[in-house]
Amino acid sequence: MGPTPTPQAVDLPIDVNGIQKLLPHRYPFLLIDRVVEFGPGSRVVCHKSVSANEAYFQGHFPGRPVMPGVLVIEALAQAGGVLTQLARNGTSDGTLSYLVKVDEAKFSRMVVPGDRLELEVTIKREIRNMTLYAGVARVDGEQVACAEILCAEIRE
Repeated sequence: MGPTPTPQAVDLPIDVNGIQKLLPHRYPFLLIDRVVEFGPGSRVVCHKSVSANEAYFQGHFPGRPVMPGVLVIEALAQAGGVLTQLARNGTSDGTLSYLVKVDEAKFSRMVVPGDRLELEVTIKREIRNMTLYAGVARVDGEQVACAEILCAEIRE
């Protein structure tokens, strides 16, 4: 893995096309629509607009759609991936990041169609090929979920 480059200024916001240059995820599993804040190497804030057209709402739950909590956690993990990529000036160095562990996950409120998730992620620690992120998801400024997320990078 080599040394982490010094992050450079980032033009914000970053739209879905820019996000697709940073992450390998694609529809229907890309869960970030916009990057709105970036603190070089330490913090990112992303948005996910939750639409009634999301496929998972057909079965979760008919007549009372709720975004699955595991997808809120996945969205936080993807925001962590964006943070790491931006901190490296958008270069993955031939690696993919995989979710290894989720700790301290808490869900405070349901996320429903029409909500805009605000995903704030910070880096708590980096050890070898692993990064520990702290994430908080909010809707209208109110916390809906939080977790510590550990990801490992693996060379392709």
